Amino acid sequence: MSVRIDVNAVTEALPLQLQLMETSHCHLCETAVELLLPYVEAGICQVELVDIAEEDRLLANYAERIPVLRHEQSATELGWPFDAETLDHWLQQRVESLA
Repeated sequence: MSVRIDVNAVTEALPLQLQLMETSHCHLCETAVELLLPYVEAGICQVELVDIAEEDRLLANYAERIPVLRHEQSATELGWPFDAETLDHWLQQRVESLA
């Protein structure tokens, strides 16, 4: 998968600080991490993995929805299911909102 976000045009907004709501033994969460890896490697985002099982509030909010990608600065979330194209579009919107 190729990253389509023009990092040169938006360097002041990067890297995006994201959280991936997930838990251990979640194959969908592992797939989400694989989709995010090219963006992390390109310097577009940094992703904090948040294990929802460690906090009751998070478990109540996300147990049926994980993996969920959060961008706290824009108060937005991208819930599963998402593919590479959907993720790319969602990240592009976050970058544009900060530029």
